[in-house]
Order: sequence, then structure tokens, then C-alpha cells
Amino acid sequence: MTAAPKQVPIPRKGVDYRGKVALAPMVRSGECPSRLLALKYGADLVWGPETIDKAVIGTTRHVNATTGTVDFTRFSSNGAKNPSVNADQRESVIYRLHPEREGKRLIYQIGTSNPETAVQAAKLIAPDVAGIDVNAGCPKPFSTSGGMGAALLKTPGLLCSILRALVTEVGEPNEIGISVKIRILETAKETEALVRSLCATGITGLTVHCRTTPMRPRERAIRDQLKMVATVCRESGVACLMNGDVTSRDEALELASEFGCDGAMIATAAETNPSVFRPDSDGGKAPWEEVVQEYVKTAMQVENRWGNTKFLLGQMIPGKDPMYKAMTHTKSYTAVIKALGYEVEMLDLARKVDKALEIGEYEKPKLTKSERKAANKGAKALGEQERAAQDGVHRTTAGAKRTAEMAGLDMPPDIARESGPASVPERTSALAV
Repeated sequence: MTAAPKQVPIPRKGVDYRGKVALAPMVRSGECPSRLLALKYGADLVWGPETIDKAVIGTTRHVNATTGTVDFTRFSSNGAKNPSVNADQRESVIYRLHPEREGKRLIYQIGTSNPETAVQAAKLIAPDVAGIDVNAGCPKPFSTSGGMGAALLKTPGLLCSILRALVTEVGEPNEIGISVKIRILETAKETEALVRSLCATGITGLTVHCRTTPMRPRERAIRDQLKMVATVCRESGVACLMNGDVTSRDEALELASEFGCDGAMIATAAETNPSVFRPDSDGGKAPWEEVVQEYVKTAMQVENRWGNTKFLLGQMIPGKDPMYKAMTHTKSYTAVIKALGYEVEMLDLARKVDKALEIGEYEKPKLTKSERKAANKGAKALGEQERAAQDGVHRTTAGAKRTAEMAGLDMPPDIARESGPASVPERTSALAV
């Protein structure tokens, strides 16, 4: 008889990656409504966008009765945004998930370069998700400059220590799995050595993006190391997912079978049309008009940040279609509903969401320069002693000054990197796959 293949035990509240086609972790394109739509169209698992550990530490967990979501929020420490001075200040949502619709199929991807802070952040999110994944593949300077993302591939010892800490201090107590997402290295020998060391840390899953760190999405994925990676993972009993140039569910399963992987992720194709997760036997990819309407409705149901919704609509609506131009001029859900012709079905909901988010006709007047200056002065006077006692504050002749590390705590989930199509006048970010 042939012995059954080795398999790392899947924790009671965790999930087995084997046989799964998942939504890849993408900054901006992996927020709550995008994940819910991917699941609606057949995704087995969804990865949230990389969220930095220091941004999560210090957040407060709220159950949002209106949206049914769990929101991890914090107040910004920028300027006059001191809640004791500005009682009307809104908290920023750092991470949002829908426990009923995605909780048991959601993997939280963490950006980190430190075992201690990784554990602190992961402990906060772990009870609400099916697994924690460490980003060791993002090539963007935002991650690599802080020693995170693909920079961890150059410090495998540190990466392994992060994974071991998460396994013992977060995964085991919460009964969920810990996994990692990497890129291939320059040689198969280097990649093999890395994968073997990672599989020895106690992880349950590993995803390999078939590109090297310098490569960009427009460059074709390199799959000549994939069978080797899958074999090493199988020998260790660790599930292996592949990522890179996968465009549909049927193709994902075919490629996984061809290269001996346990499953696959879809990234850019799902950003344009999340219905790529639907198999051909069930109708395959849906028309973009259907998907856009479903996305707008889902985004409003969870009160998604308007800038993020507009960015995704810019990916889903073909640039040459008249609806694209009409969408780009909108500044609220009410406006986009009218531009896209959804008034009958969604206008009332759009107005309620605009009011809740304080956008469109409900946007509050902005402070004048003198008002901001006065508020800043008041916040500084009130919080001077408290801020001086905080870690990381340096005293200068100009007063208290935040360090770059402290500023990192205030970054929103869609960390600014580059302008995206049809985005509002805000700093946007690119894919982190």
C-alpha cells in the first residue's frame, strides 16, 4: 500500500488550503466588499490586504450594528485630531471584516519585520479570522524599506523567527493556522533552502508568487521552480498555493494539477472582474455590468470608504465605456448611483451611506487655515505632557515631534503608494501580491 502523504495538522478553527482557489492579498483591491464579491462568485478563501502590525497595535475592536462588520479603528494623532479637543473627529478604520459572510474563510495578511510586534498585532485579529499570513513577497518600497515584504527573503532567519513566534503565541492558542507568502529567488537552490526552513517553523501553508522580487506584474510569471517548491512543501506536509498569471478558477485548478500544487491564488484578473472565481460549468465570468452593480451594492452594505470604492470601479468599468467617464466625475455614492443608472434599486441606500460617511451633500465644511491653527495650538497645549511621555517622542527647539515610526501608526489600510485610475484626489496604492 502507498503511504498517505504527510500533512501538518490543521487547527480546529483554521482552514486547509488544499483544493482551494483564493483571492490573493492586494492593497486597495482586497478590502471588505471586494472579498465578499469574490466569495459570492465562488472563491474558496480570501486574503485581506497587507496590514502593517504597527497600524493594528492600539486599535479598538468595534462591532458595527449597521453593517454587520467588525471594525478595528483608531484616532489619528496628526494635527488637531485629538479626540479630547475635537469631539466630532471620526475614527479611522484600519481593518474591517464581515464575520458572518467571510470570517471562516478570511486570512489576515500581516506586514511585519519583528516577531514581537507581529504577535501583538496578530493577537488582536486572530479571534475573528481563519488564519494569519505573513507577507514576505511585496516588492514595493513601502514594505521593503521597513524590512518587511520581500526584504524578509534576504533575512530568512528573521522571517523564520517571526513565523515560529506566530505559530506558538498566536496560532496555537487561537487554534488557527499560520502561513507565509513568498517570491521565488534567483536560483532554484536558494528557493529550495528557503522553503525548507520555512516549512520547519510549524506553518500550515505557503504561497509562492512565481516572480522574483525585481519583477513586476506586466512580466510573465516564471514557473520553472514551482514543481520543486510544491514537492518540498508536500514532503513537509505543508499546503502549497501558487500565484502569478492565474486568470480563472478552471485555469487555477489545471495549473495546480500540472505543477503539483495544492491550490492557487488569483490577483489582477479578480481585481477587474471578481466573477473569475465562478467555474465555466456554472456560467464562468459574468458581464462587467452585472459585476459592477453587485459591487456597488456590496460596498454600500458595508459602508466602504468612498475613495476605495471609486478606485475599484475604475478597474471594473472598461475605460472606453461612457459609464467610465461618468463615474470618474462622481464624489459620492448618491452621485455614482445616478451616473450608473441604479436609482430605482439603490438611491435610498446611497443617501444613507453618504450621510454615515459624511460625503457628497453631507460633507462637513472644512476648517479654515486659522481654525486649523487654533485647533492645533489647543491640542498641543492640552496634550504636551502626555505626548512627551510617550515612547518615540523627541524633544526639539520646536517642541514635540513625532518620529517616522509613530507616524506609521496613523496610516490607513490602503497605504499611499501611487495614483490609481479614476481615484479621488487622495494618495492611492498599488497591488501587493
